[in-house]
Amino acid sequence: MSKKVLIISSSFRLQSNSDILAHEAQRGAIEAGNDVEFVNLKGKNINSCLGCMTCQKTLRCVQDDDMRELVEKVRKADVLIFATPIYFYEMSGQMKTFLDRCYPLYPGDYNFRDVYIITASRASATHTSDTATMGLLGWITCFEKANLAGMVIGAGVLGPNEVSEHPDLLEQAYEMGKNL
Repeated sequence: MSKKVLIISSSFRLQSNSDILAHEAQRGAIEAGNDVEFVNLKGKNINSCLGCMTCQKTLRCVQDDDMRELVEKVRKADVLIFATPIYFYEMSGQMKTFLDRCYPLYPGDYNFRDVYIITASRASATHTSDTATMGLLGWITCFEKANLAGMVIGAGVLGPNEVSEHPDLLEQAYEMGKNL
């Protein structure tokens, strides 16, 4: 059964490792017959959440920026894949801002059940991504039908395109996409 997959990548760097892994997941998901959309947050106009709570009454943010369209994409997706570089043991600021701005989805109607995370970090220890994963789990917990279905932890990749020298990580990302 074909699924509607939305991949959100938050790296602003050209040839970023998390972006490359996300594209491998995309390739696997497409080959498995899914309908896949890839969105990079680079160049998107996404303001910080105002905390005004209006979206809890209207299911729509008062801010007129790119998040209005992106929230609708998230709402309609069956599967979400978030890709982020790790900065100071945490997800990128742009990913956190994106997640905060998805507040109009809570506690409304949404399709997604399975949520995946892809990270890339300089540190070779996989636990470097634990805080980012916990942050995403906090977000997922707010949606009773959603669950963390898998992750690819790209550890020990610093330079642009360095992950391409790690076929095991590329294969993990591809297989994750293929088996959504």
